[in-house]
Amino acid sequence: MEQEKQRVIQEYVPGKQLTLAHVIANPDPVLYTKLGIEEASALGILTLTPTETAIIAADVATKAAPVGIGYLDRFTGSLVITGEVAAVEMAIEAVNGFLRDKLKFSTAPLTRS
Repeated sequence: MEQEKQRVIQEYVPGKQLTLAHVIANPDPVLYTKLGIEEASALGILTLTPTETAIIAADVATKAAPVGIGYLDRFTGSLVITGEVAAVEMAIEAVNGFLRDKLKFSTAPLTRS
C-alpha cells in the first residue's frame, strides 16, 4: 500500500521588515574575492522586504557614514555595505532607525562577528 504524499505550498509574503543587520569585522580576505568587491575593514549585511527597500537603505547608509555599497539587489532585498567597522555599524544603526521610525518597519538588532 502506497502512502499518500503530502504537498506543501510555500508563499513569499513580504512584510515591512529588516530581517538581518549584521557586521562582519575584519573578514577573511577570501570573502571579498568570492563576493567580487573591494576589501575594507568591515562588511555590513542587510536583508530587507519589500525588496526595493534595499535602495532606500543604501541611500540612508551612505548619507549616515563614510561607507561604500559592495552589493545591492533590489530583487532579493540584499544589501552589503563596506567600510571601517565603526562606520558600517553607524550606517546600519541609521538604516534601522530610519526604517523603524519613519517607515514603521519591524527591524532586527545589530549583530556582529
